[in-house]
Amino acid sequence: MNLVSKHVPSPVGPLLLGADDEFLRLIWFSTPRHPLPRSVALVQGDNAVLRETGTQLEAYFNGALRAFDLPLRPVGTAFQREVWSTLAEIPFGQTWSYGDVARRIGKPQAVRAVGAANGRNPIPIVLPCHRVIGADGSLTGFGGGLPAKQYLLALEGALPAGDLFGAA
Repeated sequence: MNLVSKHVPSPVGPLLLGADDEFLRLIWFSTPRHPLPRSVALVQGDNAVLRETGTQLEAYFNGALRAFDLPLRPVGTAFQREVWSTLAEIPFGQTWSYGDVARRIGKPQAVRAVGAANGRNPIPIVLPCHRVIGADGSLTGFGGGLPAKQYLLALEGALPAGDLFGAA
């Protein structure tokens, strides 16, 4: 899959955006937990999808946007896509546990599989995997690192505002 890509600055570090002419396909952190899939070829450039994504990310980080409205088409298994679609249902400023997501997709025993799918989310922030936490309320793994997850949750008001500073 050939994608046009560009880097955009953010409070959680530079983000690599990748899109085709119609859909946002990926947002990658500067130090991701997983490498880009071999099937993805990136060409530096710009297009309307990347420009709109950059505009909406900037508004989100400035506190002016609570819900993204972007054309998305993440690549993954049917199960992964089901989990990622469910992530978009988590309201701004709230968190769900991995068990909550598993129950929401009708597979309450699939908590570990939900965690694995969450960890492979190719469009973090927009598909808000940072809003998924441990059953005990702990902040668990995140592709951008736990300080970035903490920053995003504090930005959204899901953590005390004091946690926003020094988190990223």
